[in-house]
Parts: sequence; structure tokens; C-alpha cells
Amino acid sequence: MTDTLIPTTTRKDWTSDQEVRWCPGCGDYSILAAVQMLMPELGVRRENVVFISGIGCAARFPYYMNTYGMHSIHGRAPAIASGLALSRPDLSVWVISGDGDALSIGGNHLIHVLRRNVNLNILLFNNQIYGLTKGQYSPTSEAGKVTKSTPFGSLETPFNPMSLALGAEATFVARTHDMDRKHMMETFRRAHEHVGASFVEVYQNCNVFNDGAFEDILAKDVRTDMLIPLEHGKPIMFGNDLDKAVVSDGNGGLKIVPTSDTDPSEIIIHDEHNPNPSLAFSLSKLSTGPHTPTPIGVFRDVDHPEYGSQMRDQIDQATNSKGAGDLNALLRSGSATWQVQ
Repeated sequence: MTDTLIPTTTRKDWTSDQEVRWCPGCGDYSILAAVQMLMPELGVRRENVVFISGIGCAARFPYYMNTYGMHSIHGRAPAIASGLALSRPDLSVWVISGDGDALSIGGNHLIHVLRRNVNLNILLFNNQIYGLTKGQYSPTSEAGKVTKSTPFGSLETPFNPMSLALGAEATFVARTHDMDRKHMMETFRRAHEHVGASFVEVYQNCNVFNDGAFEDILAKDVRTDMLIPLEHGKPIMFGNDLDKAVVSDGNGGLKIVPTSDTDPSEIIIHDEHNPNPSLAFSLSKLSTGPHTPTPIGVFRDVDHPEYGSQMRDQIDQATNSKGAGDLNALLRSGSATWQVQ
């Protein structure tokens, strides 16, 4: 019985002996602290937790966790993590990625791991810039962004990570930010508890190459008016004295109106468990970048068959109906060999 007990741990037990090498003031420090403080509360063993990252500043994360981990290759962390999660369903698998790593070279891997609903957790650190390579524009940089690689301003429409995830019909989609440790911890906890692929966008400040990118919504004196908290089953209202509300715009989208001018019955009730992702998608489009009121919290949390369980059931059914395969016979069968002249 003793062997099944989860030992009591503290943040120190989850902190590796590696020196943290991020720029002083980087938002990654607060994300790391939130994860290290949360882990002792999740009831998991350190040897059963794995952090897998791609390339970028965020990708150093596995070095700083006293768990198993892998610093993999650019954009491929979701693919590598999928293989691990499918072969070792007993593990808690976390993917750490940045907006460049996940949404540029890694975009294809990201959408497919979400649509397949592989049982893992993806934390996307979004600072709207390439930090490790010294300040080039990224897939989430705003149009007109002047950087070393776009000296006359970016011409591209930026990705909306939340809309992308919801478009892939991810079963758990949430947003948090590096200025609120409590909110991060609760959001990451929810992601861990979800069975299937969870996707969490974390607004993260790069104080060297894109400082203040989220200042318009995250500065302490504006948060109440600029962050729209999403709470399941509650009307979507925000601001001082809840003086603003979210309602339908009558054209398939949403808009913000003064609460005092609105019939309470018209205010949108947040339903994160709605199997139809349309409303969550509309919420993701409510903000036109981090400069106008922006939804924060869990957009979607729905039950859907998890890919690994389905795969193992399929293998079991095939084995039970046809018997165990004979690899030696397959390799030597006439249909599987050729003579090369």
C-alpha cells in the first residue's frame, strides 16, 4: 500500500540544480515559478512527469524542472510528445513552446495534435516576437510591426492562437498571463485535469525585444477594464462595478456594451462545456489584439474520446479477433520481399 502513496513534495523538489538563463525581468520566470509551485499540488510523481520543448527561449524550460524532459527540435515538440503520450499513458506530458516555435515551423504539428486530442498539455508562451534569435517578427506580431526582419513593418495578418486552437476543435482552450501567478496556476491545474489535449496561451512579456506588448491590457491600473474574466455559467461582464457586458452583435459575432443599457437576458452566459465551439470562437475574436478588452480564462472544456485510448482499444480488438501477429512471418512472406537486379 505504501508504494502507491504519492510522496509530499514542495517547490524545491521540483526545481532542478540548473542555473536559470533567461534575461532578467523575463516573463518566463513567473511562468516557471507558477508551474513549480503547482506541481506539488497535482498528486503526481516527479518521475512520471515529462516536459518536452522545441526551440526558443521558452524551450529551456525542461532544464529547470526536476523531472524528465527533452529539449527537442524546432516546432516538433508536439509530435515527439505525442509519441511519448501514446506509448506511456501513465505519464503526465507537458509541451512548452513559444509563438514562433509553435505557430511557424510547428504549426502543422500543433493543429494535428489538437484535432487528434492526444492526452497532453501544451503551454504556448506568446510574447509576439522571436526572442532567442534577437527580435525578428513572429506569427503573432501585429501588422506593421517594425523589427530586424521587417524594417518597413510586417505586412502579415497575425495568427490568433485561440482562434487557431478552436478552429482545430481542441477540447480544452484557455488563456492566462504572466502577471497573475494565481490565475496561471489555476489555469494550468485545469489543463492537467482535462483528459485529452489541453492548450493554454500565456501572454508573456519579452522585456528586451518587445517590452510592454501587453501593457494596454495588463497594466495594474487598467486590468479591471481590459480583462474579461470567463467563468462557466456566469454572465460575461467586466469592468468597475461590472459596468460592461458581452452580447451578440446580431451578425454571428459578439460585442461589448454598457451593462446599464442592456437587458440582462441579452448578456451572454459563458458555457465552456458547449460541444459547439462557435461561441468560444466568437469570444476569441472579440479582441483585436492585446489593446482592447480581452477575454481571459477557460474558453472551452469539453469531453471527447482521447486518441491514445482509442488507439489502444483498436489494437486490442485487432489482436483479439485475429490473434497476435507474427513479425518474423511477415518479413519473410512472399508479398513483402523483392529481388533487386
